[in-house]
Amino acid sequence: MGSLDTNPGAFSAFGDDAGFQPLNPEDVRAYLHKAVDFISDYYKSVESLPVLPDVKPGYLQKELRAAPPVSSAPFDVTMKELRNSVVPGMTHWASPNFFAFFPSTNSAAAIAGDLIASAMNTVGFTWQASPAATEMEVLALDWLAQLLRLPTSFMNFTSSGRGTGGGVILGTTSEAMLVTLVAARDAALRRSGSDGVAGITRLTVYAADQTHSTFFKACRLAGFDPANIRSIPTGADTDYGLDPARLLQVMQADVDAGLVPTYICATVGTTSSNAVDPVGAVADVAALFNAWVHVDAAYAGSACICPEFRHHLNGVEKVDSISMSPHKWLLTCLDCTCLYVRDTHRLTDSLETNPEYLKNDASESGTVTDLKDMQVGVGRRFRGLKLWMVMRTYGAAKLQENIRSDVAMAKMFEESVRQDDRFEVVVPRNFALVCFRIKPSSGGAISTEEDADEANRELMERLNRTGKAYLAHTVVGGKFVLRFAVGSSLQEERHVRSAWELIQKTTEEIMRGGN
Repeated sequence: MGSLDTNPGAFSAFGDDAGFQPLNPEDVRAYLHKAVDFISDYYKSVESLPVLPDVKPGYLQKELRAAPPVSSAPFDVTMKELRNSVVPGMTHWASPNFFAFFPSTNSAAAIAGDLIASAMNTVGFTWQASPAATEMEVLALDWLAQLLRLPTSFMNFTSSGRGTGGGVILGTTSEAMLVTLVAARDAALRRSGSDGVAGITRLTVYAADQTHSTFFKACRLAGFDPANIRSIPTGADTDYGLDPARLLQVMQADVDAGLVPTYICATVGTTSSNAVDPVGAVADVAALFNAWVHVDAAYAGSACICPEFRHHLNGVEKVDSISMSPHKWLLTCLDCTCLYVRDTHRLTDSLETNPEYLKNDASESGTVTDLKDMQVGVGRRFRGLKLWMVMRTYGAAKLQENIRSDVAMAKMFEESVRQDDRFEVVVPRNFALVCFRIKPSSGGAISTEEDADEANRELMERLNRTGKAYLAHTVVGGKFVLRFAVGSSLQEERHVRSAWELIQKTTEEIMRGGN
């Protein structure tokens, strides 16, 4: 097999009369060198930039020309406009002062992998369309499954050969939910003897009220009747996790009403408060009704590569599918959501397409994986490369070290909150998210729950206006709560301490009635 010659002299030199050459080798080299320098400088300086930009909607239309240019311009002009107009309008998710939502992690290996994948620009819808891209994705998924200690039933290949399960890398958790909902829908229709989709109005789906809103959106896209989407209330008695007894009660009531329980979404690490649904117990309830169980471990799944967190996935051998997103907490840039299913045929039976122009001997042999049949679209990016490069470059030990460091910093922040009697931790900390708030105190300026909600809202707004930190909020048990999510790839203990000092200082100003 030949190798790529990296000698610039190996490429023919073209003069100006050769016409437009968008991939002129010297331009590629020059442009990418400048882009890499920009990236490196950005990571050096991002800490000093305001996390949230001070711009108004529509600002970029005024900064840059509204109509596309007719004539070409030097690449330096493009880069100058990027620096002067685009960067000042960015919310800097890479900032070590970013504590909102969940982290969007990254690494040198992931950036390099994404760059190379973009340069190759393969469209690996079938194995034949790009054997290495398909097999790299399969390999990376099986590696990650081993780090997570998933049952071999979820792997593409086992020690005894090709398995019945497997995985696919999608863009987001929303896609993972959608494709598994479609597979579960079709299986339930067949099971209930429905003529086509006529019985879809009888199918019901279930999730805790803490489940990500994208689940309810995906249910609608999959054709489920909104009246049959069950959002099951949770409370402090289960730390806002799904109660299997309540789930059983709701599902049985649906069966008694002539409905068909079809799909349950259990979450490991909810967005709002990082609640964990009991995977094994939920699966036991689902088995009574032959319903599909999907586990959304988008954020916290990455932590489960550490043995001390793996128990949160106990019972996963009983579920039908699980997804997690290395772009959240495993140093692999967007987009990268890994979906595993215990029986790939249940997915491909619903999603397979086989037009004449894609038929080939490898696909028809049944010995290869055509990833187009495990997703909504046909075309797909070479996502497996960056995930493989992250695992191959850093190894399990470094990835575990990164998770543990983030959790330790979150624990440090939690302890600081608990030591200040003006605040309370609202729910037990799971992983690297702390949910806290200013609490009411009798006789003080903040004496009621309404006062506390207003004070916490003002605290968040003041913090975010400083540009020195960015926090988001949620509502837990009817209370306005601040979320402090540790995990940005550049974060160090000093950033967490600085954020806490800013929180204390701003709280003092609010309580004194100052600006």
